[in-house]
Amino acid sequence: MKQTPLSTTIQQNVTAKQFLEKLTALQSAQAGDNSKFFHGDDRKNKFLSVRMGNIFSLAKQFIQMPVDEIEKLLNSDYYEARMGAVSIMDYKARDKKITDDERKTLYQLYINRHDRINNWDLVDRSAPYVVGGYLFDKSRTALYKLAKSKNTWERRTAIVSTWYFIRQNDIEDTFKIAALLIDDKEELVNKAVGSWIREAGKRGKQKLLNFLDKYAAIMPRTTLRYAIEKLDKKQKDHYLNLKG
Repeated sequence: MKQTPLSTTIQQNVTAKQFLEKLTALQSAQAGDNSKFFHGDDRKNKFLSVRMGNIFSLAKQFIQMPVDEIEKLLNSDYYEARMGAVSIMDYKARDKKITDDERKTLYQLYINRHDRINNWDLVDRSAPYVVGGYLFDKSRTALYKLAKSKNTWERRTAIVSTWYFIRQNDIEDTFKIAALLIDDKEELVNKAVGSWIREAGKRGKQKLLNFLDKYAAIMPRTTLRYAIEKLDKKQKDHYLNLKG
């Protein structure tokens, strides 16, 4: 199928229907199979052959989409439509002109419709700014509740949202939430925990080492390998040997 070029501006095309029309026009045999990215258990899930970069570019042009229309995209069975939805949410949350009420509305949409944010990359694409950005100057109790959820993606949101905090040199909650998830049974949570404490460790290496001293022997090996990735060989060997 011939790929339709992206226009540089979208005039008033801010509905879910219009987004979906433009999204399907971007299908290309060269885009590959996006199902390889999906690790959820949504049996109704469908896929379009659209490159991720094109989805992001299209989403940026629909940044004015109202929240009720974004929710319609989240309700779509098409994985790419939901990726578009969370990308629009992310771009809105990053906008320096966003109001407190708008930020709150995006956060509430994310939390209330987490059933549709049901894959690792949908979480990673939006949680840092939509959730973390909103909670930065507020109580973070919601993240601790998510960390105890039975839902894999809600638990991943709990740790991934702290990326925004890390960027502000605020790393306490990253390590506290990581401790709650230290023996998680899902690999995609393990990878996120290891990655985020590694990143937090760049802002506070001693905190990372203290965390590893306490938990390295009991955390999943996947988590440990991600966490120690930036340490020197001697330190890596030390913590790997704690696993026995």
